[in-house]
Amino acid sequence: MMKNINNISILIALLFLMCPRALKAQDKFYTSTGMEMQFSWAVIKQNGIEASSIMRWAPVFNIQTFFNYDLNENFGVFSGIGIRNVGFIYDEDEYTRKKYRTYNLGVPFGIKAGNLKKLMVFAGYEIEFPFTYKEKTIINEQKSKYKVWFSGRVPVVYNTLFVGVQLPKGLNLKFKYYLTNFFDKDFVEIDQDSGEPFKPYESLDVNILFISLGMNLFKDKDFYFEVD
Repeated sequence: MMKNINNISILIALLFLMCPRALKAQDKFYTSTGMEMQFSWAVIKQNGIEASSIMRWAPVFNIQTFFNYDLNENFGVFSGIGIRNVGFIYDEDEYTRKKYRTYNLGVPFGIKAGNLKKLMVFAGYEIEFPFTYKEKTIINEQKSKYKVWFSGRVPVVYNTLFVGVQLPKGLNLKFKYYLTNFFDKDFVEIDQDSGEPFKPYESLDVNILFISLGMNLFKDKDFYFEVD
């Protein structure tokens, strides 16, 4: 499954780089930068049984820069780089609440269509690389947390898909879904009591999805060049 997803991600990237120019008129390249706040949930199965997720609000440290290439006034492509605060919350049982979070470095490959100066829709694929991990446990209001850089508890790469709309004043609404499980189910930990190895996430399947609100993600247009 993961091999097929990785092959798809490579194909999308190649298609993006090889995208033909629609018109031999005036093309446009520019950069744009914006921030977004996320409202996220997760599709969770624990031991094959569905578990409910609690909405998570992440208003800070979701920043991205796009490299835009407009083929004409109605169609363009973009890539870029961004930092994302991604995670989920759920109740393991009636006494225990778990909170998980990673910060990811993301590289999107997308297309956009519509009136690029006013109302447009966009969609694409984004590959994300988690670089810091945090896990918090709350049991009867007693909190404990664990934080580490480049943890083996999560995959090296997340594969994601997104779709969204940008409104005339720059307000941006986006939906995103993570195809990759949040955890590395093969991660091995040593039990502190018995000293025996075990896999803490082996029975936990988690796919995150979120809706985000952003501003001016595709607005800073300032450099033109002519195509022969």
